[in-house]
Amino acid sequence: MKFSLESYKNIDKSTSLIFTESNTFKVFHFNNLTSNSELFKCQLKNNCIQLYFCNRNECKVAFNFEHCAINLTADNSSMVYFKDEQMNVLFNLPPDAELTVVLISIEYFHSLFSIDGTVLFNYNSLKGENPIIEPKEINSNLKLILNQLTTKQTNDTLRPIFIKGKIYELLSYYFSKPTESNNESCPYIATEETITKIKHAKQIILKDMNNPPSLPDLAKEVGLNIKKLKTEFKEFYGAPVFTFLLNYKMELAKKLLIENQLNVNEITVHLGYSASSHFIAAFKRTYGITPKQFSKS
Repeated sequence: MKFSLESYKNIDKSTSLIFTESNTFKVFHFNNLTSNSELFKCQLKNNCIQLYFCNRNECKVAFNFEHCAINLTADNSSMVYFKDEQMNVLFNLPPDAELTVVLISIEYFHSLFSIDGTVLFNYNSLKGENPIIEPKEINSNLKLILNQLTTKQTNDTLRPIFIKGKIYELLSYYFSKPTESNNESCPYIATEETITKIKHAKQIILKDMNNPPSLPDLAKEVGLNIKKLKTEFKEFYGAPVFTFLLNYKMELAKKLLIENQLNVNEITVHLGYSASSHFIAAFKRTYGITPKQFSKS
């Protein structure tokens, strides 16, 4: 099939853009809840450091052409740098893929790692001619921050401050040496085993979202006591178990309304509500408007 740039949606002003500040950085969050692959593009007009974090499933990120690409699998990341100031970054996300992207201007990146003339990070290689592509596994520290970045509940006024703070935290862990990021000395960060169980709990409630298990049954299935499940799940995903499930359903409802393939009654059934009035009420509590108003807007 012939490559067509037109098949990729421009996302620079879409809901996927969760933070932007001139001359500093942009943050995108993709979460494909549809049954089809989604194609997006972002036009870069200035040099920047590109950080890609695959939170779920797998995804493909290409640069100008589909064959010039990196493939990311779940819980893996990559830092990318090209000397080219202008390029199209192309995203291919299959169903159930989730990707977080941080684009940092090269000048701002330099300023972050220089204090009073002291260079904290060796960025000399960024001034060379050769591109940089450095894959890295996402450790438990980064997983926690990435989940908080996209799921922590803050009001709209404070959200930009929250996101900016989380990006600083993300960068400090991402570029720290392995010995500096050893989380055995920090009792507040969940162990890899606990994170695996928490993520399993999320998979269980999403797989059977219309008839999810009770908290006691869920805790038993993943091998945690109820208190630890509730505490760690809220810390990792930014919301209690069933609030997270509700938010997921509402996000899925938005996607279905945008696709315009199902009406309100059909979405009601798809999401497991016993009556359309219950779904409409939940949607309005979450977004402040009815599904019908959202579709029109």
